[in-house]
Amino acid sequence: MYGTNKKVCMNKRKINSTNHINEVQINENCGIAYTLSLIGGRWKINILSYLLNENRLRYNELLKRLPGISERMLIAKLKELENDNLINRIVYQQVPPKVEYELTDLGKSLSDIMKLMDSWGEKQLKM
Repeated sequence: MYGTNKKVCMNKRKINSTNHINEVQINENCGIAYTLSLIGGRWKINILSYLLNENRLRYNELLKRLPGISERMLIAKLKELENDNLINRIVYQQVPPKVEYELTDLGKSLSDIMKLMDSWGEKQLKM
């Protein structure tokens, strides 16, 4: 919250709000909830899937693969994934600037989980 002295957490909730306190307690006591807090949302799982399948991608390549995402939203989600140590941002010192994204070892460790989730989801879609 710009221009105020209120402490705000990453998801824009006040740190002392009941919602934030409840979220922290749930995430600290439930591995599934914590995992979903890291990879959940509208775009993160798609970004992770593309990086899992294609190893490294440039920003514009991700933008093309995610129809409907705004540039601002993609930047925000990439920063969140980087802050959570799920992806690396690789900057090449050249002109024009070149930036690529890849999964960290922690991000790669989601591979089996994501495959199981995909398989489960595909079965449910066929029902």
